[in-house]
Amino acid sequence: MKPSRLMLLTAVALLVPLAPALSANASAAPRPQLALPDPGFENGGTGWTFTSGAGVGTGNRHGGERFLYLDAGAGKSAEATITAPRNGSYDFSAWIGSAGTGGTYTVRRNGETVETITLPQHPGYARYTISGVRLRTGDRLQIAFGSGSAWVNADDLMISPAAPAHPKVTSSDPEVVEMFAWAQKKANSWVQLPGTVGPVNVDEHRTGGTGTASYEPTYWAGYANRSAYYSRDVTHQLAGAHLIGLDAENATMLRSYAASATAEHKYFPVWSLNFDAKTYLSIDYKSPDNFVREVPATFELVEKAAQAYLWTGDRGYVDDPVLWDFYRHATEQFIDLHNSAKDNGRVKVAEGTGQGIFQGAASYNEQDGDGLAEAGDGIAAEYQAYLAMAILARGKGDIALAGTYDKRAADLKTYFNDTWSGTGSGADMVRAYTLSGTPVTGWGKENSVFMPMKQIIDPGPRDDAYLDYIQAQELGPDGSPNIESTTYLPDMSFKNDRADTAWQWMRKIYGERETQHVNSRQGPDGDYPEVSFTLVSQTVQGLMGITPDAPDHKVTTQSQLPSGMKWLQAADVPLGTGTVTVRHDGATRTTLTNNSREDAYSWEARFPGVHKKIEVDGVPQRVRTKTVNGVTYTYATPTVRAGATAVVRVSD
Repeated sequence: MKPSRLMLLTAVALLVPLAPALSANASAAPRPQLALPDPGFENGGTGWTFTSGAGVGTGNRHGGERFLYLDAGAGKSAEATITAPRNGSYDFSAWIGSAGTGGTYTVRRNGETVETITLPQHPGYARYTISGVRLRTGDRLQIAFGSGSAWVNADDLMISPAAPAHPKVTSSDPEVVEMFAWAQKKANSWVQLPGTVGPVNVDEHRTGGTGTASYEPTYWAGYANRSAYYSRDVTHQLAGAHLIGLDAENATMLRSYAASATAEHKYFPVWSLNFDAKTYLSIDYKSPDNFVREVPATFELVEKAAQAYLWTGDRGYVDDPVLWDFYRHATEQFIDLHNSAKDNGRVKVAEGTGQGIFQGAASYNEQDGDGLAEAGDGIAAEYQAYLAMAILARGKGDIALAGTYDKRAADLKTYFNDTWSGTGSGADMVRAYTLSGTPVTGWGKENSVFMPMKQIIDPGPRDDAYLDYIQAQELGPDGSPNIESTTYLPDMSFKNDRADTAWQWMRKIYGERETQHVNSRQGPDGDYPEVSFTLVSQTVQGLMGITPDAPDHKVTTQSQLPSGMKWLQAADVPLGTGTVTVRHDGATRTTLTNNSREDAYSWEARFPGVHKKIEVDGVPQRVRTKTVNGVTYTYATPTVRAGATAVVRVSD
């Protein structure tokens, strides 16, 4: 069988077993495989059974060169049968196009239907998933496609392990419940099955790739027609991935980027890696001095490693020498090596070359990057990387180093607000500098959005004016050109206490999930992985306002329910080694249940505003307030024991 395309990865997908320990001298036998025969149909449908009017054709393929087709009319079908070698639970996905209605995609177990998806009229390819299929050793699994009123095409089938975590959202608003359930299911459908042998270096020009490799625990983060994950996407998807239990995948992918940020690369991490988590995707990497790299990604990887540490409490994030060296290089040598075009006095600002993405761009806005030395998303991401480094240093026990980075963050923020960003407001705020040192104002897409999103702008009228300016630009003809850029807007809004605006953007993103992506091979917008992962995180971190600190057994909550949403609950949210359940009733009452079996958590329950009364489980408490990013909160800090529930309520 010739491995000629990306989706051959599922042809050899492994059921990952809990195998007995082997003696030191024993050779490990190959692990049993759950294989979908010819999942990309590049071998003419080997292992599939076709009726008359069904088969394998060329032309309207999703990837590679061939695809499965069913002619119009009743009675046409194609199916494959496989036997499960071990117990497991899995998701089965396929790219399908249908010119009419009535076609079907079905999974059966031992002859009994697990689920059938009745296909809508959608001639372009879209991704359909049947989730949570439980298999026992010896079970016979059937994948079947049935015809409808017009032709049906299918291609690029894939197996994913079922999600390890299953948080559940309930609410007075059915839309957020539907949205979260859709996003949770869709996000997990992008997870690779560890041990899968699949192609590497697949892209739109080289659909068969350049060979194969064993895939590590990873997930799709970027275009579906490339065999890789992208640093920019990974950092934005990381929180959502954690919330559905993908901590092993997050750790693997972050570490792979850390390992790529070598002295030879001048401490830039590479832009994309194949799913083996080792080899660089060839379309983006030509040589050590000719590869795609963008300044904000270096810093976002540090920031999100700290975020993963806070969610999980995994000491690997502070003890792993590869990760630790990356953090230090990214916030030290990397900046020194890329800081020559503009004099920033006593602070340092990492710069791009102004010569395009293959030579190092200052901004994620690739259309705006040529000629820029420094950009708002770069300096804002650098600020957050310093704060992250302080968190990681404290986790490592180096309090002095943490203090150093706290000071660097404070100094950089002061410099940004006093000098770098100029004196203008709204459209007149500086959001970049050219190689010659000329300030750039106006609309910069990512290099505008990231400045308030990363909270480098001081809270107050200037920040408010810039948020209003961004909102106007995004809603106008020059708004984000693709859905993946739009996914930052809820985060930006939540970070600046604009819950109604954030919810507006979440609804818009979800509402456009069936709209064709600007990249025709990507399918609908909802099939861009970043969409589903970020809707998961924006529900839990945004609407629920859950901020973790698993290493110190702390958690903070803040209701950010939009107008009209009376209550919202997120149950079984993974935190540390356990989970928590949080419910907000408006902005004045929050309930937290610690589902852990042994760990107590110190819970900081925040409520916007200064309130006259606050009580914990009905008992009045001393009113305490604090100001965070320009907002004053009334708060309480009860300790919630393992298995216990606490209720905090404010009133006037």
